[in-house]
Amino acid sequence: MRVAFLGPEGTFSEEALLSSLTDTERGRLDPLPLATIYDCVTAVEDGRAERALVPIESSVEGSVNATLDALVFETADVRIVGEVVHPVRHCLIARTDLPFADITRVVSHPQASGQCARFLRRRLGGAEVVSAASTADAVRIVAAADEPWAALGTRLAADLYGCTVLEDGVEDQAGNETRFVWIARAPGRDAGAGAMKTSIVFWGLSDSPGALVEILQEFASRGVNLSKIESRPRKQGLGRYIFFADLEGAETDSPIADALAAVGGAVETLRVLGCYPAAQ
Repeated sequence: MRVAFLGPEGTFSEEALLSSLTDTERGRLDPLPLATIYDCVTAVEDGRAERALVPIESSVEGSVNATLDALVFETADVRIVGEVVHPVRHCLIARTDLPFADITRVVSHPQASGQCARFLRRRLGGAEVVSAASTADAVRIVAAADEPWAALGTRLAADLYGCTVLEDGVEDQAGNETRFVWIARAPGRDAGAGAMKTSIVFWGLSDSPGALVEILQEFASRGVNLSKIESRPRKQGLGRYIFFADLEGAETDSPIADALAAVGGAVETLRVLGCYPAAQ
């Protein structure tokens, strides 16, 4: 199976991908590392990949907006069909062994920099923090530069690109995790045992006071629990938002099906982004 992920090799996305598969599944894997999350999601939409594994939520930094925006604004025929929760352990990586006091620049993906912000302030306060497309790209940049630079990335990337781990576990919060979702071009949900989750997006509420409360009441009155809700700009002017929610249960469960029917009649657009087994 050809699976797209945020590349290059050595990213947390690749770590999560490999850790979520059995030995047999890894043997059948045809990995497709791509430059951006947008590329990963659209690769499934246009058939370059059968599936993609992309980050959607960090326990420290919150939602990955690039994934949410790609699912809503850039694709119409893909669905979330599964999820993986992967522990994230950041390493400070340099080309060679290097004293912290000599480091002038730290390169990483913005999510990684945010997850290590306290460490960067306290231990590398004099270093410039520069963004890269991925943590593995950051390590590749540092590996190729004859400068006293460091990167935040995976031990896998340090090994792949011949670098040195200066310090392991530099994330600010213990138990740091990232939730990844499997994306497929599929009309329905994957079959799965155990607890299910349904992800939705909706927009175009009325302007009346309490409109959002009335929407949420459609779920509450039917005993449907929302494990997550948040808003994102609709990109059509100030004050216009889209709302994402994760529901506990399957879209075919009567309470959820009835709630979705009611919400669909009260908003301009309602889309089910996916129904899939919840991560254990």
